Amino acid sequence: MRHLLTTTDLPRETVTALLDTAEALKQALLGREVRKLPTLRGRTVVTLFYENSTRTRASFEIAGKWMSADVVNISASGSSVAKGESLRDTALTLAAMGADCVVIRHPASGAAHRLASWVSTHVINAGDGTHQHPTQALLDAATLRERLGTLNGRIVTIVGDVLHSRVARSNIELLITLGARIHLVAPPTLLPWGVQNWGKGPNREERGWPVTVGHDLDTALPGTDAVMMLRVQAERMHGGFFPSAREYSISYGLTEARLRLLPEHAVVLHPGPMLRGMEIAHSVVDSPRAAIAEQVRNGVHVRMAVLYHLLAAQEEQA
Repeated sequence: MRHLLTTTDLPRETVTALLDTAEALKQALLGREVRKLPTLRGRTVVTLFYENSTRTRASFEIAGKWMSADVVNISASGSSVAKGESLRDTALTLAAMGADCVVIRHPASGAAHRLASWVSTHVINAGDGTHQHPTQALLDAATLRERLGTLNGRIVTIVGDVLHSRVARSNIELLITLGARIHLVAPPTLLPWGVQNWGKGPNREERGWPVTVGHDLDTALPGTDAVMMLRVQAERMHGGFFPSAREYSISYGLTEARLRLLPEHAVVLHPGPMLRGMEIAHSVVDSPRAAIAEQVRNGVHVRMAVLYHLLAAQEEQA
């Protein structure tokens, strides 16, 4: 694996290897007073974020440091980007300085792919516009596998702002690769055109229509194994996509009453940051059915696994 840019057509064996490595790293760190592995000693990882982030940026930094890599954090506002430097020149500068891996978040869809075409450095897509967020999908899959055992045949219901969500797109592609079936619930205004065709990559076996769509959350919940609530991305919205926050919450918010509609084994996910009281009730977030804190914990181990496979796995195999 040279880069991690998208979950589209990511082979099942690669996904499984990443998840297995994440679990192995998690077990390796259990009980350690000092959480340090020497795996990436001497490597330099640069995080280049053009958008705000807490979870993704911090977990990549922690992942790199726990594996003994040197981690350098760069934000657009504090770099030459604020003076007008192009993405290409910034990327070439970092490569010339000896960066082994660049983790990029950018508001433009396709930015990570462009960066990967300019430099020989490994590139990880930490979110590009409304396009992809592959490590989020991997950590969600790791959390679901931990809670449910297998994803094969499981029904995952994704709720909310699918239109603007790179998390939804990445999860649809990756979870279908692992054998899950996806059901989307959202207002018609927050569903992208052609969403039923997502997940039907050329390298996948035919499963009919892998993505189903509905608008009634109460009807969908009793038959689901996991419900993934999405953040309403107001910063990407230009115009009225729904009447009000209150109306959205009434129709699509995960309340305590709706939590009781789920099967006993079902798990609740949210990629964060959460709009409590609108997308998801306070009591649901704090419920043992919710695996939101586990998602954050697994995010560190998954990103450690990605860095390992990009920077160390081939050398160790050789």
